[in-house]
Amino acid sequence: MSATNTVDPSEIAKFEAMAAEWWDLNGKFKPLHMMNPVRLDYITRQIAAEFGRDLTEPKPFEGLRILDIGCGGGLLCEPMARLGATVVGADAAAGNIPVAMVHAEQSGLDIDYRHVTAEALADAGEQFDAVLNMEVVEHVADPLGYLTACQQLLKPGGIHICSTINRNPKSFAMAIVGAEWVMRWLPKGTHEWAKFITPDELFSLIKNAGMTPVDRKGFVFNFARFTWSISDRDLSVNYVTAATKPIT
Repeated sequence: MSATNTVDPSEIAKFEAMAAEWWDLNGKFKPLHMMNPVRLDYITRQIAAEFGRDLTEPKPFEGLRILDIGCGGGLLCEPMARLGATVVGADAAAGNIPVAMVHAEQSGLDIDYRHVTAEALADAGEQFDAVLNMEVVEHVADPLGYLTACQQLLKPGGIHICSTINRNPKSFAMAIVGAEWVMRWLPKGTHEWAKFITPDELFSLIKNAGMTPVDRKGFVFNFARFTWSISDRDLSVNYVTAATKPIT
């Protein structure tokens, strides 16, 4: 794997230590398993709209090449493959790749998993119709450099979907105090509040990286119902953005 200036070794080490638990529904990645249905709903709708695909078809993403950068154990790669896409899952944490590969094989799915960075893929000239960049940008050392690499990985007209965590007192209370200290869904120190990015900051970074923001929504957790939902207005903690790469 090529070393780059956007990789933060301390952040990689955190996820290496949890790699074996990716597919444990009650393990350290329980929050992602709980959030995955709303993430998938947003992702699939955005990709289908961008490429004129009918989600009621058996394999609506057939013919599309999709990259999940920071793929972890493959929680997004596997449903993308089931929808017919050619999927590359990339992660800078080497320990995640064998976990993802074994689970894909057990699931009968053909997914190209690689221990590689976004920059190394871009340097190799790789191109994708869609780049999924979920809960990664708050863990890198150079967000603009990282997002620029993601832009380079997109074909003209391609779509980039990026989710992260807002930076405000509520996000500290929910994502760190609640998720790490109280619920203990994640080890303490998984997130650093200072690295969180506001929606306006992320839109600015995306524009500076050469992409055009087209949408943003909130992922909202309801503690009373213990469920996630998508919101048009509430971007106060978790949120997601969509951006396209200009054709010209």
